[in-house]
Amino acid sequence: MSAFDGIKEPVQSYVDIWTPMFKQASESGLVPDFLLHWGHGAAMASVLLSMGVIGAYMGWQIRLGNGEEVTPLTLGETIREAHPKIIGGAFFFFLLGGQGGLVLLDTQGQSILESPHAMTAALSVALLATQAVLPKLFATENGKLARDVHAYLGTATMAVLFAHLATGLGLGLSF
Repeated sequence: MSAFDGIKEPVQSYVDIWTPMFKQASESGLVPDFLLHWGHGAAMASVLLSMGVIGAYMGWQIRLGNGEEVTPLTLGETIREAHPKIIGGAFFFFLLGGQGGLVLLDTQGQSILESPHAMTAALSVALLATQAVLPKLFATENGKLARDVHAYLGTATMAVLFAHLATGLGLGLSF
């Protein structure tokens, strides 16, 4: 029994659309095995270690009262303006990358949605979605609480994303 039993079949059907193309690219020598095996991890680690870390840093700069500053990382915008764009972009790339990760795992003959990496992925997406909604509450009577939750949950989200990186490394080394 898996937490993903209810969605595994439709997700596998989606993955099955793309897997033959990646297998053909591999068999024809167009894509080296190393890239099929580690490409997803390298791409997602680069998003986490750049956009994720910078976005989290910016979030804490806003929290510390430095949100109106313009820095080289913000490309002419204030930290407050750049933060949601950078984190939103990271979330977008994580969603796209997750699909690629499933396809590449299947291309290599591995089961999808059965690893700790799948669990940390689902938790990461849920946390990022929650983080995306919380700013809508900033202007309400509970705005201070929403800001507090957003700041600390953002830090927890980063911890889960780094756990996700670690489980991905473990998964990659397991086969």
